[in-house]
Amino acid sequence: MKVLVIGSGGREHTLVWALSQSPKVEKIYCSPGNGGIAAQAECLPALSQSELLEFAKKESIDLTVVGPEQPLVEGIVDLFKQKGLAIFGPSKAAAELEGSKLYAKEFMDEFNLPNAKYKEFSDLELAINYLKEISFPTVIKADGLAAGKGVVIATSKEQAKGALKSMLEDNAFGEAGSRVVIEECLQGEEISVLALVDGHSIVALESSQDHKRIFDNDEGPNTGGMGAISPSPLYHGELKQRIEEQVLQPALKGIQKRGLDFHGVLYAGLMIAPDGTPNVLEFNVRFGDPETQAVLARLDSDFFDLLLATSKGELAQAELKWKPQQAVCVVMAAGGYPGPYDKGKVISGLDQANALEDTVVFHAGTTLKEGQITTAGGRVLGVTSLGNDLAQAQDKVYQAVEAIQFDKAFYRKDIGNKALKVHST
Repeated sequence: MKVLVIGSGGREHTLVWALSQSPKVEKIYCSPGNGGIAAQAECLPALSQSELLEFAKKESIDLTVVGPEQPLVEGIVDLFKQKGLAIFGPSKAAAELEGSKLYAKEFMDEFNLPNAKYKEFSDLELAINYLKEISFPTVIKADGLAAGKGVVIATSKEQAKGALKSMLEDNAFGEAGSRVVIEECLQGEEISVLALVDGHSIVALESSQDHKRIFDNDEGPNTGGMGAISPSPLYHGELKQRIEEQVLQPALKGIQKRGLDFHGVLYAGLMIAPDGTPNVLEFNVRFGDPETQAVLARLDSDFFDLLLATSKGELAQAELKWKPQQAVCVVMAAGGYPGPYDKGKVISGLDQANALEDTVVFHAGTTLKEGQITTAGGRVLGVTSLGNDLAQAQDKVYQAVEAIQFDKAFYRKDIGNKALKVHST
């Protein structure tokens, strides 16, 4: 089988890596790929949707896998399906679950998925006036796609005003921030659940927990994600059942009732309230990053079979097996991220880190230049290790992280600490 993966980040390297484990996959292409992906796939230039379609037809690609959200929201799945090509991902209409926060909130309300109370605004003055009616902290979200950075948890009225002005007046996120959602700030413990959806059924993968804030102890601004663990220590027994009954099945019912063509992955970002209610913070319509690194490192089934079955609507026959180990992924970022950062820094120590037992270094923002791997993005690497328990996985991953060096490298040193506390109580 020949597979085409679209994207260039840590998620896409993980998808390529997992697909390369399948004996059924003969050749993997990736557009545009990165410095790490180049070792496992043939990297193509960054191609337009029509160029990707022509390439898939010309090379008789058996399955195209879409990594990032942007091409999904722009309708690449519809384009491929119109030409009879197999592709993993939801249609343009279904991708609005991620493409518009307001669409997602209305969907949750219509199909009775637990979520935070909210109001939407496109007028700055009305939005600021509304701040007088609410308590703090509160959450302000750009309606559209903002690369994981369009969410501000405002702890004061002044901070909230600043965020609203930045989005609605200063166009910090362009069209994506021309409308905002202001919602109550839910308290509890966050977990992420990725679920495969094939139009007929929804099957949850193993859980994970992302670490969004830039600094240790969940301080500083939100990022695209600074690390993840899998599984979450909370995801078992009654909570697992509640997520299935109150989130996943209602979401599938909503997808079916709205007639959405969804053959891909639905990512539910959840806040588990103290009473055990799994409130939906957000939906994404693609694999999370860095959750995918932690989750797929533990997969013991043929990943290609799972994706192909999902795209064909045959998920009920697919086999899902998991390694018993736990996983920790630590993101190594460029100094300055999530603000301005330098590129072109030479990375050393990758071979030493990859040589460690049960450890894989997934490349996110890297490029191969004159035989050297150099930095090319804000989140540079997702170093991922398996251990017999969370503490062992954590020890291994930080050993690997310490073997890697590049100028102004930055990473959180507490990925998994919060979950370790849950384990010990």
